[in-house]
Amino acid sequence: MDTNTDPLDTLPDAVAADAFRRLVRHLRHRHDAQNIELMGLAGFCRNCLADWIRDAGYDGDKEAARELIHNMPAAEWKATRQTPATEAQLAAMQASIAKNRVE
Repeated sequence: MDTNTDPLDTLPDAVAADAFRRLVRHLRHRHDAQNIELMGLAGFCRNCLADWIRDAGYDGDKEAARELIHNMPAAEWKATRQTPATEAQLAAMQASIAKNRVE
């Protein structure tokens, strides 16, 4: 057995794509879960997902990718869904981002 193979790489692309779409739709539904909270807890947010689809080959620019994930223009999302971040949320996000660094 190849110990360098991540079991996720054995998932059929259609299964992985369905799971990704379900995650994005779940996050669209749960707009009460703020990006800053996601960043503080898990080290990624909706905007990260937009960056990741671009990294994976999506042809759209940053704004198009965010619109795809948010299901609306990013400026509209920010105006209608995003709340101001607290100092505690910002600190949690910074600590969580530090855990993402791979050395």
